[in-house]
Amino acid sequence: MTNKGRFISLEGIDGSGKTSLLESIREYLQGTGYEVLTIREPGGTLISEKIRIMLLDVKNAGILPGTEALLYAAARSQVVEEVIRPALARGQMVLADRYLDSTIAYQGYGRGLEIEYLNQLNQLCTGGLVPHLTLLLDVDPAEGARRRKKDIPDRLEKEGLEFQDRVRRGYMELSRQQPARIKVIDAGMARTDVMAQAMPYLKAVL
Repeated sequence: MTNKGRFISLEGIDGSGKTSLLESIREYLQGTGYEVLTIREPGGTLISEKIRIMLLDVKNAGILPGTEALLYAAARSQVVEEVIRPALARGQMVLADRYLDSTIAYQGYGRGLEIEYLNQLNQLCTGGLVPHLTLLLDVDPAEGARRRKKDIPDRLEKEGLEFQDRVRRGYMELSRQQPARIKVIDAGMARTDVMAQAMPYLKAVL
């Protein structure tokens, strides 16, 4: 096995099935002989997990959009330098449940913050580290809400379908702007079918 680290991110609205696909990809890569590190955003380090608690706590409904974006950026900066870059340097496969595209989709298209400002913020907090591949799981917001019905919603998941629809449109716009990196997956299908769609893209970057 060649010793080259690869960075793969999974994106999509809430309830799109990112976590399930990440687990399937992890199992596939480990079965093929790769060393795999999985992270979630926000999170992945002690500091980033503390920021996650603040961001997702339903009692913090007063967080302003700009503050929200800065908190996500702070958590991302920490995990990039503390976890992701070292793992890639060791030749590991890094799988991220959300990364910089979430900022554009949620805080940009969802909250209405200026996209150029968010792009600059992403550049600052990542040092320009972009995934080799991003799998965008696309699902209708109503279906995403149905899948989450049994879960206790966090602060962002409490946002309505109109918000999720804006986020979805943002993701699709990103996929049109960056087709070489962002590959759209029909997430309305069964788990095995979703993985089957992802496989050609995975093999292309390994």
